[in-house]
Amino acid sequence: MRLIIRLLSTFHWKASPAFVTLTLMLEIRDLSLTVPMQNTAVQAVSHVSLSVHAGRVTGLVGESGCGKTLTAQSILRLGEFQSIERTNGDVFLHGESIFNMTESELRQVRGGKVAMIFQEPMTALNPVFSIGSQMLEVIHLHLDMNKAEAKAHAITLLEDVGLEDAEHLLKQYPDALSGGMRQRVLIAMAMSAHPEFIIADEPTTALDVSVQKRIIALLRKLQQDKNLGMLLVTHDFGLVAEMCDDVVVMYAGEVIESGSVMDIFNHPAHPYTRALMGCRPEIAQAEKKLTVIEGQVPSPGSWPQGCRFAARCSHADSDCMQQAVAADAWRNENHIARCVHVQKQAIESVA
Repeated sequence: MRLIIRLLSTFHWKASPAFVTLTLMLEIRDLSLTVPMQNTAVQAVSHVSLSVHAGRVTGLVGESGCGKTLTAQSILRLGEFQSIERTNGDVFLHGESIFNMTESELRQVRGGKVAMIFQEPMTALNPVFSIGSQMLEVIHLHLDMNKAEAKAHAITLLEDVGLEDAEHLLKQYPDALSGGMRQRVLIAMAMSAHPEFIIADEPTTALDVSVQKRIIALLRKLQQDKNLGMLLVTHDFGLVAEMCDDVVVMYAGEVIESGSVMDIFNHPAHPYTRALMGCRPEIAQAEKKLTVIEGQVPSPGSWPQGCRFAARCSHADSDCMQQAVAADAWRNENHIARCVHVQKQAIESVA
């Protein structure tokens, strides 16, 4: 039986009806970023393009060091605080360039139109301020509410994410909360100004499995109930199967495969995508061993001349080591992959 059938019986994947017109909310177009390293600037993200539509979740997937977080942070220009520079491309929110916005306009976008849920809930909250003071700061910044209204709004938000005794919780400091409670607070803060777009960067990192499942269910419900666009940054294909409509796979700073969740799970075309999926016991076929991807992601500044995955790929030959591969070297409608050596296999699997 096909892989996707088993996945759909396990996860709660949703599909948009074919007749629904999708509204493009966010577009990253041909984006390249450099990071400071040893007194020089090194390219860390290379000509990345992706899009997110209203009411849909796009998963940005790959190992650590692939450039996922840098790409996500560029949506709010957060990399500028770390001397990360844009050398090419742009980011558009409803067709308007983020990089052409003034600081005043950008402040309204950050936390207002676009909210971000950061990874590592144990460290994302400021330990010297109470939960209430941190939430009220965000609310006062974006909403025209007096103190009483803002407090009532904060209590409602905490209750919406399943936290009990919310009024008492506002007085608590982060160190009094568990990891799962802190992540729920971060989600409540992200929702506080009624954003239309959410960036969730590894939202279940450092949480135990049972808490992870509750957080995933909460995010999915909020996204669907409010018809939000969402970019989900993760290394976990199990989470992608549960949450996403569309998938973008990154490796060594570039996009190596993209398509709908049905495309990616039913017909993964790139060897890297297949290997990542094979690492997950709930996704890998029962009769096969789990995949081990030998080696590691090359660091920015040490990317090979040809295919960046070639050194770890069993399909690679001498041409792969020397010649760069186009992002759409293989294409089947909106499903594309940056690989020529799996072209025949991919076409056969789609047929």
